[in-house]
This record gives sequence, C-alpha cells and structure tokens, in this order.
Amino acid sequence: MSDTPVDSSKRTWLIATGCASAVGGVAVAVPFVSSFQPSERAKAAGAAVEADISNLKPGERMTVEWRGKPVWILRRTPEMLAELPKLDSQLVDPQSKRPMQPAYCQNPVRAIKPEVFVAVGICTHLGCSPVDKFQTGPQPSLPDDWKGGFLCPCHGSTFDLAGRVFKNKPAPDNLEIPPHMYISDGKLLIGEDKKA
Repeated sequence: MSDTPVDSSKRTWLIATGCASAVGGVAVAVPFVSSFQPSERAKAAGAAVEADISNLKPGERMTVEWRGKPVWILRRTPEMLAELPKLDSQLVDPQSKRPMQPAYCQNPVRAIKPEVFVAVGICTHLGCSPVDKFQTGPQPSLPDDWKGGFLCPCHGSTFDLAGRVFKNKPAPDNLEIPPHMYISDGKLLIGEDKKA
C-alpha cells in the first residue's frame, strides 16, 4: 500500500471524464448500430402489396406496383384459357420448368386460380415493359394466327396469356410470376405466399 495521499479531486475528475466518455460513446454508437436496420422506405419497397380484384371483369387487366416493378393481374376469359394448350409447340418453356414462378404456379395456366393470371410486367430480355395484345388475328408485328398475349415492342418478344415466351424471340424466359396468395375471393396479396 502506498503512503501517497489520494487526491480526491483528481479521482472525481477521472470518474467524471470516464462517465462522459461512456455516454458519448453510446451516443455515437446508437445511430451507427441503428444504421444497420433497413429504412422505412426500404421496408416499404419490399413489402407485400394488397390488390382488390373484385371489380376486375373477364378480359381486363390491372397493374399494381411491387418492389418498384409493375405486376399485372389479368382476369382471363374461358376462351383465353382454352387457347393456351394449343400453343405449347410454339413456346420455349411450355411446361414452365425453368424457375420463373413459385411451385404452386408451375402448371399449364401458371396460376393459383386458372382465370386470374399474375405476372411481373417486365420482359425477360432487357427489362422493357410489354404491351397488351389481347385482340386475336393478324396485327402489325404479330403472326397472322395470333391468339392474344403480350408484345415487347423494344425487340419483338411475344408472350402468350400465361406469360410464356414464344420460340425464336430475344426473351430467354417466361415472364416472372411473383409470390402471391388470396386473402379472400376478391383480394390478392402480392409478395407473400403464406401467412407469417
């Protein structure tokens, strides 16, 4: 034990300085650590989107935005559905074997409910947005036996009414089907396929 007297003012000053440094360190660390959390904007960008399809009539399409992408919801008519199997020989991936859709949409109509088609409206070639070409028959940039579907005007890729790409076109894959689920008969949730 030392015989040197303890300088209480020095001890107080050291304790106060240590406490102030600790408080300052925490004040600096809190914003830094919280910066690792995704922003509200980032959360919203990836959040699921609800779509009311109760007023969507057969043959009509609506668009909602999910993760900054257009998502098409098309209510197909019985006639539209009847044409789909007739096109298989003209398509790159008619059975949707490539992973461009959730497993529950890997079927001939690429949908949960046959009449409701949900797809990301972005061409798989260079990211352009195809346009509706639901009218059948000869039209500019389309074959004379056109059965209805989508045309990407940028480079001429064509897709049927299940978003399957035709052969000999620039687009390599079918349109992407996002994860989705039905909340009710008239409401879809895009971006989630099971309840948390």
